[in-house]
Amino acid sequence: MSASQNSMDPTSQNTPINLQNYPVPLSPPLNPLSKEMELARAMSASSKSSLFALSKSDVIYQDQWLIAVNKPQGVYCESVLNSVPQVLDCLVESSELSEGTVARPELHLANRLDRDTSGVMIITKLHKVASKLVKAFTDHKVRKTYIALCIGSAPKWEKIAIKSGHGRSKFGAFRVYAVSDVGRSLPGGSTVKDMETSFEVLSINGQGSFKEPSEFKNDKDILVVEEKAVIDADAKKDEILVRAFPRSGRTHQIRLHCQYLGIPIRGDVKYEGVCEWKGRTYDSHELHAESLSLEHPVTGQPLMFRAPLPLWVTQMV
Repeated sequence: MSASQNSMDPTSQNTPINLQNYPVPLSPPLNPLSKEMELARAMSASSKSSLFALSKSDVIYQDQWLIAVNKPQGVYCESVLNSVPQVLDCLVESSELSEGTVARPELHLANRLDRDTSGVMIITKLHKVASKLVKAFTDHKVRKTYIALCIGSAPKWEKIAIKSGHGRSKFGAFRVYAVSDVGRSLPGGSTVKDMETSFEVLSINGQGSFKEPSEFKNDKDILVVEEKAVIDADAKKDEILVRAFPRSGRTHQIRLHCQYLGIPIRGDVKYEGVCEWKGRTYDSHELHAESLSLEHPVTGQPLMFRAPLPLWVTQMV
């Protein structure tokens, strides 16, 4: 074999073994400053979470199989889970707990929220109930709504559905990818997955009306992501209150799609949200898990859990 032939041999030592061409993310990389801020927030939340305890007023619903609570902002899900036995003891003492509850519940997080996201969390009390509820989430049989306060240029749409890819970049951060990249391999062995969220505007700069969650149907404004978004950084910034309906359940889905739409969530420094606004510094992002609708995993009855709205929502409507 000649030298020229050997140089073209894919098994040659001079040829890279990994010839994989990974898809290019369409959302920007993390700002180095955001990493420092996120670390400081994480340390603060760890201190806060170690002292956290649920109260009876945090309980939205409970029966012998599950309990739904309103998770506060800036607390880890595990801290909420760890404090459930204490609040159950309080409910027993006040005779508010349903008869038939097991003495030692087998507690399990049915859904998770980001550290700084507040709102509805469900904790199951039996392993067999947990498996049924996890399957319901996996099969997209649980309907969720979120409220977010965003800072950006007022959108021209009132309602929109955005479809994109989702995955981790080579730096380990979650990013938006093109729809055409769904199924392609990413560094670390994962693949680009589909991601879809519907949004509706509730108010702009405090002008609007708060609507109750309803079935979101949209046949007009559907954004299929195939290229990087064009955002005018110098455009006027508005306060935009939106409701989000995630149709998939990807990590940081709503935060990523808000960033791509040019309306990042206030305080969400990880995804280009402002941390300083109108003379105030925000130490966490403003995203609230408003409601969860599902069939009861045991009785089959329809349930809808609603978490009380935080102050930053009520001030905008």
